[in-house]
Amino acid sequence: MKRSQINQLLKESPTFFELHCFALPPWAKWGVEAWKEKKEYAQEIIKNHLGWDITDFGSGEFLKKGLILFTLRNGNIKEVIGKSYAEKIMIVREEQTTPAHFHWYKMEDIINRGGGVLVVQLWNSTEDKKLADTPVKVHIDGISHTIPAGGTIELRAGESVCLPPKLYHQFWGKKGQGKVLVGEVSKVNDDFTDNYFYEPIGRFPTVEEDEPPLYLLCNDYERFV
Repeated sequence: MKRSQINQLLKESPTFFELHCFALPPWAKWGVEAWKEKKEYAQEIIKNHLGWDITDFGSGEFLKKGLILFTLRNGNIKEVIGKSYAEKIMIVREEQTTPAHFHWYKMEDIINRGGGVLVVQLWNSTEDKKLADTPVKVHIDGISHTIPAGGTIELRAGESVCLPPKLYHQFWGKKGQGKVLVGEVSKVNDDFTDNYFYEPIGRFPTVEEDEPPLYLLCNDYERFV
């Protein structure tokens, strides 16, 4: 992705959050110099990769295969003592897919916080990391549901699904329903080691630096700070 494209998405995204009365912490709008000045006091943010996370999963086609995330809180999977939970807020566009993947460790609730309809497709995984053909049992807002392998559920505002480890899932915004504000509440999140994508893709984008960053992404801290 070009940095200019990422910057434009960073300019647009707060408006959608504000439309749904979701406020980000003040450091969401820190520039590079502010990070350098305050890095001594912001080590929890830097170490645990809080903040902006915009990706096209290496596809080069963000509108078809991409996601805007902001990690609000997180612990560190390497620490025995510390936060054991994480929270993210996301923007999912119509027919914009987050590709099929599972987490080795993390259990998560995916929540429709407002806007359109979120479509979630599910498969059990086999021992050799294939898509199983067995029925999938999930809990939607605490109520048990069973769907066929590769079946979908639709989450409307206020609805959520609990996804245990090793359950393949992919999701997108339903066509004609608008963008979706999606929340995630989970165990500690580690996007560097805990994701397994069914197809070999990149979790983070390759960034072409065609202009300076407006705000830093969570995977920018090491380079710029």
